[in-house]
Amino acid sequence: MNNLQVFTRGLIKENPIFVLLLGMCPTLAVSSSAFNGLGMGLAATFVLICSNVVIALLKNLIPDKVRIPAFIVVIAAFVTIVDLSMQAFTPALSESLGVFIPLIVVNCIILARAEAFASKNGVLGSLLDGLGMGLGFAIALTILGGIREILGDGKFFGIPLFGENPTTVLLFILPPGAFIALGLVIAFVNKFVKKTA
Repeated sequence: MNNLQVFTRGLIKENPIFVLLLGMCPTLAVSSSAFNGLGMGLAATFVLICSNVVIALLKNLIPDKVRIPAFIVVIAAFVTIVDLSMQAFTPALSESLGVFIPLIVVNCIILARAEAFASKNGVLGSLLDGLGMGLGFAIALTILGGIREILGDGKFFGIPLFGENPTTVLLFILPPGAFIALGLVIAFVNKFVKKTA
């Protein structure tokens, strides 16, 4: 598999949310707006890239018996950097995402990429894998958050689209709306991916 394929497969063909159905907890919880989705997606992308690179560098030094705990320590270090940086530079986003930033440590997407790819491949491939999967996650969260924000609040990235007091469906901002919107987008993506495959 060449580097371009490694990078692009996380965007659509193996999108972590829409195709692999990984990381559903933060997906459903933080995707109430496009801004929240993008913020969470970029935070996870940073952690994915950095942890993949470090694990690829250290893969021959980590004993098999402590492989998973070592991966979690590496991931936790980068999550701490993201969490503290967001608290310092984007406090409103940090407060909005709340506990879901620290929970990136146990996000199955990041741990799965560390185990399935970074621990078996080189640094460049691991970097591209992290970038592709991370951007796929960020794009999916932003799309889902955008759909929910438009339908449930009449806004996109906080900008009113339909004037004051638009007719909206409040359900889409609430947790059940997350399931409905996600199901519809997954159905659309599955139809699209099957046509192009």
